[in-house]
Amino acid sequence: MDIEHVSKIARLKLSDAEKKKFSKELEDILNYFKVIDRVDTKDVEPSFHAIKIKDVFREDTPEQCLNEKDVFKNAKGHEKGFFKSPRVV
Repeated sequence: MDIEHVSKIARLKLSDAEKKKFSKELEDILNYFKVIDRVDTKDVEPSFHAIKIKDVFREDTPEQCLNEKDVFKNAKGHEKGFFKSPRVV
């Protein structure tokens, strides 16, 4: 029954042999979850990640900006302190 429901949601057409095979695999997966449920986790702090995540961003500190000459050095076009590009309509 579960396999037919899942295959319908996934829009899969399964043969009887495939239904039987996947039914056994789904049963094995659900049984494994029962094994995991028996593990004592009362002293384990809940977590969303298996490893500790730390912030990898650097501190945001003001720095000297590029001067106008360096900013426009590789630009195809610029005018009056702005980048110039083809018109887009």
